[in-house]
Amino acid sequence: MFYSKKLRKCKKITHCFFSRKGGFSKGIYKSLNCGKGSKDNQKDVVKNLSLVSQKLSIKKNNLILMNQTHSNKIIEIKKNNLKRKIDADAMITKIKGLALGVVTADCVPILIYDFNNEVVGCIHAGWKGAISDIIKNTVSKIKDLNSKNKIFASIGPCIGKKSYEVDSAFYEKFLSESKKNKKYFSNKVKNKKLFNLRKFVADKLIELDVRIDHVNYDTFSERNNFFSYRRSCKLKQNDYGRCISVICLI
Repeated sequence: MFYSKKLRKCKKITHCFFSRKGGFSKGIYKSLNCGKGSKDNQKDVVKNLSLVSQKLSIKKNNLILMNQTHSNKIIEIKKNNLKRKIDADAMITKIKGLALGVVTADCVPILIYDFNNEVVGCIHAGWKGAISDIIKNTVSKIKDLNSKNKIFASIGPCIGKKSYEVDSAFYEKFLSESKKNKKYFSNKVKNKKLFNLRKFVADKLIELDVRIDHVNYDTFSERNNFFSYRRSCKLKQNDYGRCISVICLI
């Protein structure tokens, strides 16, 4: 279990970036796999999610998850849409006692809080979502609720720059969006670059006047603590678990 130093000081919310430890799943999913979309035994996933709720002292049915598709879609959770399937990659809410969860396995989990207006949110920011404005859309949605904001975001464990090797087509895609994106890449070998997803995401938040902190761990290299899509591919495993990050207004 990992925490933002800043968010942990706030008495009005509870939050956590959970590791892969302490759950019920077995095999490649050992042990706190919270990915409903994985091929894991779904009973074990449900038990893991119940454990997460218990750890944060929230009701089991009040932990809300998304069907994440690497989109730029953000949804505000209200009482009238609470029971619906949520196809999105970010959520915000003002409802107390409702926990918003994001699952990741290399992508960036972002937990967000507007101190002035008591709005919490979570963002699933892989490269696709980040480049297509999932972060901007989420911050804009919070600002639409009230323009007088004090927004803070904690950037959780994700794949580190030294672990994120990409090809030239990936590199060119980012440069076609903006030449300034060159600074997020460094050379590795011929036709291969290393991409700093964490910094790319952090700069997006800073540009939007959001204050940030980092829970800075590399999901790829820290096998004992985190699930990793890239690592599972490298090991030729047929699936992978997902870690969960959660935030809730008390």
